[in-house]
Amino acid sequence: MKILNLYAGLGGNRRGWGNEHEVVAVEYDPEIAAAYAEHFPDDEVVVGDAQEYLLAHYHEFDFIWASPPCPTHSQYRFNVGVRAKGYAPVIPDMTSLYGLITFLKHHYEGAWAVENVRPYYEPLIQPTARVGRHEVWASFPIENLKVTSNGMRRNNKVSEASEANGFDISHTRIKNKRQALRNCTEAEVGAHVLKALTTARSSCEQCGFPIDPDNEVHAPGAECICDLKEMNA
Repeated sequence: MKILNLYAGLGGNRRGWGNEHEVVAVEYDPEIAAAYAEHFPDDEVVVGDAQEYLLAHYHEFDFIWASPPCPTHSQYRFNVGVRAKGYAPVIPDMTSLYGLITFLKHHYEGAWAVENVRPYYEPLIQPTARVGRHEVWASFPIENLKVTSNGMRRNNKVSEASEANGFDISHTRIKNKRQALRNCTEAEVGAHVLKALTTARSSCEQCGFPIDPDNEVHAPGAECICDLKEMNA
């Protein structure tokens, strides 16, 4: 499967996808992109604007994943930063989140998933699933999943955050290493979403019965609801 990984960061979600897919990752920060390439040398890494790349290449992929920037939406910044510590409030970036979801929903014919943290406001578009501390909007069904915290909120030192997240970036020239690590999506989230996609692609769209993913027909000898309807027609 050919996958587009937008707002790739260090590649937290990417760790849950294995090595059997062709992945193109887009990251705006060149130092973070270099760290991603170090951890995933088989992926093609593009340094540039995620939305611009999407508009030019979305039709080339089977599956598009996007993790747009979350700070302006997050409950943590709102409750701890603004309310508790007096940080200045900011206007949530609706375009990179809800604009992206709307674009994919109406213009892209492949499978897609957009991940972000739980917002401090009522979501403008209801998510498909809640996976750990993340909301996921997708073009296919995903079950909710509880994910054990990796302790990132407690591990404020870069060394602690690196150990919690599994990425050693101590040797890189990333300016805000702590933030880059905190922005990582857990591998379990990426794996859960991709598994849901694989399951959806391997089931009858009408009845949910498992099918042969290569031929897109029901498995040999199988009798699902659709088969029975045809027999009784």
